Amino acid sequence: MKTAKFIWMNGKFKKWKDAKVHFLTHTLHYGTGVFEGIRCYTGSPPAIFRLDEHLKRLEDSAKIFGIKIPFSRPQIKKAIIRTVKKNKLKQCYIRPLVYYGYGAMGLNPKPNPVQLGIAAWPWEHYLGKKAIEQGAKVKVCTWIRNSPDAIPPKAKICGAYANSALGKVEALEEGSIDSILLDDQGFVAEGTGENIFVVKEGVLYTPPLSNCLAGITRKSIIEIAENQRIPLKEKEMSRGELYSADEVFFTGTAAEVTPITIVDNRKVGKGKVGPITKRLQKTYSEIVHGKNDQFSDWLTPIQ
Repeated sequence: MKTAKFIWMNGKFKKWKDAKVHFLTHTLHYGTGVFEGIRCYTGSPPAIFRLDEHLKRLEDSAKIFGIKIPFSRPQIKKAIIRTVKKNKLKQCYIRPLVYYGYGAMGLNPKPNPVQLGIAAWPWEHYLGKKAIEQGAKVKVCTWIRNSPDAIPPKAKICGAYANSALGKVEALEEGSIDSILLDDQGFVAEGTGENIFVVKEGVLYTPPLSNCLAGITRKSIIEIAENQRIPLKEKEMSRGELYSADEVFFTGTAAEVTPITIVDNRKVGKGKVGPITKRLQKTYSEIVHGKNDQFSDWLTPIQ
C-alpha cells in the first residue's frame, strides 16, 4: 500500500513507521474496536466527503459496542483535518480507529484504556480502476452475513469484519473480485465492505437496513436518486433477483460506485455498465470533487 508520513495517535503525531501498539493490545486479539472509512477528494479546495455523518456513525458504533470515546466529535474532526494537512494529501482514504489498548487480557475489554488513532493515505479505487470503468465480476458467498442477533450490523465493529475477510478471500481464490453475502434468511445483504443496489425495469432496489450497514455512500445514492426522480424501493431480494437484474452495483466509501457486470459467472443485463449506474456514478463523482453546488454542504473543505 502507499504510505503517508504521519499517523495521529491519542493527540500526537507519530511517524508512520513508529505508529505501533503493544502486542497484547486487546483489540488486536479480540476485535474489540470500532472504525470508520472516510475519503478526501481533490477539488478547489480539496474536501472531505460527509465528514460529520461519518463521525456520527463512529459515535453510534461506539455507543452500540459500549465504548466511551475519550475525545469529543469536534476534537476528532479537527484531528482528521490536521492529519490530512500534516501529510500534505489532496486525495486520500482516512481511517479513524477507536480501540481498547494494553492493560488486561481476557474477553472483558473494560479494564483496558480506550485509544484513538487516525491514519490517512493515498488509495485510489478499492476494487480497481477497471471495475469502476467496465464493471466487476463477483460471486455469491458461501459464508452468510453475520446475523443481526449476533453482531449489530449498524456498528462498524472490527471483529465483525472477519466475516467479510472470509468472503473476500473466497471470491479472490475463485476468480472474482468480491463477494455478495446473503443473510441468515437467504436474502441479499451486502458485499464484503459495500452496500448493494439492483436496477430492474427502471426501478432502483436496495436491501433494507435490517441486516446491512447504514452506508454513508448508500444514503448519498438514495438522496441523489430521489433528486433525479429515479424510482427507488427498499426490499428483501433473493439471489435469483441478482441474476435477472438489468443492472447491479456496489456503493461504499472505499468502493465508491462500482458497477457489477458478472454475478456467479452470469452476465448482469447486457454484461456492460448500465445507464442508471453510469448516471449515478457520474453525479457522485461530480459531487465529491466539488463540481456540483447542489450538494456542496456534503463537503468539508481542507483550507
